[in-house]
Amino acid sequence: MAQAKEGDRVKVHYTGRLDDGTVFDSSECEDDGCGCGHGPLDFTIGAGQVIPGFDKGVMGLAVGESKTVHIPVEEAYGERIEEMVAVVPRSELPADMTPEVGQQLEVTQEDGQAFQVMITDVNDETITIDANHPLAGQALNFDIRLVEIL
Repeated sequence: MAQAKEGDRVKVHYTGRLDDGTVFDSSECEDDGCGCGHGPLDFTIGAGQVIPGFDKGVMGLAVGESKTVHIPVEEAYGERIEEMVAVVPRSELPADMTPEVGQQLEVTQEDGQAFQVMITDVNDETITIDANHPLAGQALNFDIRLVEIL
């Protein structure tokens, strides 16, 4: 039976959990038929489409096989970088904007490159934005099932 290897395009079902057991993402819904699952993840192993630890976790699986992998911070989204957190005066926001904690914004740098940030604090004078990935600084655990090698 063929095993997934670097360069293969694959489809996998997965459930991602933090070390405390909190589920942060899943391709399958526990309540069949509710439509909330987004279906199997389709990617090419080694192409940089998923975090490095996920790539490694899929390699060697045969279609129908499952396993649980623990992905350390450095093979997931990396450490949190405090320099990626900024406090911005509310006067720099559009006048019609009502910022809320948890809201995502697109910020454009002087060179024209855009990136996503999340508002993590709001007060009368400032907002705090964080450009770290929400899972930065976290080790991740995935239950992975190889559905297909394309």
